[in-house]
Amino acid sequence: MKTIKITAAIGLLSCALMQGAMAAEPASCKQVRFAEIGWADIAATTGVAMTLVEGLGYQPRKIMASVPIAFTGVKSGQVDVFLGYWAPSMDSVIEPFLKDNGVKVLPKANLEGAKYTLAVPTYAAEAGLKSFQDIAKFKDQLGGKIYGIEPGNDGNLLIDGMIKNDQFGLGGFRMVESSEAGMLVQVSRAIKKKEPVVFLGWAPHPMNTQHDITYLSGGDDVFGPDYGAAKVYTVVPPDYEARCANVGKLLNNLQFTVEIESQLMEKVLEKENPQNVAKEWIKANPAILDQWLSGVTTFDGQDGVAAVKKHVGL
Repeated sequence: MKTIKITAAIGLLSCALMQGAMAAEPASCKQVRFAEIGWADIAATTGVAMTLVEGLGYQPRKIMASVPIAFTGVKSGQVDVFLGYWAPSMDSVIEPFLKDNGVKVLPKANLEGAKYTLAVPTYAAEAGLKSFQDIAKFKDQLGGKIYGIEPGNDGNLLIDGMIKNDQFGLGGFRMVESSEAGMLVQVSRAIKKKEPVVFLGWAPHPMNTQHDITYLSGGDDVFGPDYGAAKVYTVVPPDYEARCANVGKLLNNLQFTVEIESQLMEKVLEKENPQNVAKEWIKANPAILDQWLSGVTTFDGQDGVAAVKKHVGL
């Protein structure tokens, strides 16, 4: 009888230890700090990631920052996740952080098929402004301006470099810095007046369906080949996956498509809360949770998919 009781007790202890092993994340992992740079695409993907980790029982926190500050935050340990490393346009910005092993780039891109380079309204292209080499010819009509986004952004730095080096004859131009929203307001105004305008354009983004735009050719040496063809990667502290393996698994699973991001971004640009947008999108597309949450549990080791479905109202 005593042997049976001892055996049963050992079995219960083993079961408890196994449950404890499933909930391996330390308390220090409960808060997950995301850098967000004010771009609609990164706001959308960050909103999805925050929704998922919150549904899993973590405490997501968003920190607004410029691109360089986002990388600095990851290196200093003040940021856990940055979903917005656009390669190759941000390569020069992230390079010093990679050289001293201050950050880690997860091996699989969270988005492929993106692009990022200068663009114009299609009517301007039809009038002859088709390439980087053509911009200088239209200096007067353009008011000597090229529209960028927020200060410190990688695209702005590339434009600034072209101007400073008089590349493509742009030495007499001025870059206008504001924000993604501010730039798009200027572009919309120019389009209403049928005036030429040169601006930073990228996909995924609703600008590609809201306006008839053309990406300029000839910028391979600046923005990369194939009209600035890009991949977007996730950046974490070098030891984050070892410290917080469950969240690390989620981040490695988290991949989007241009179509998914475009759908999310339309609502984000309408000033809806990115997490609310994410919840509604997941409710409409629950099958994707099997991919995103494969091998991922809640903070306390329970079924991750069931928890997130409950969190979004499924």
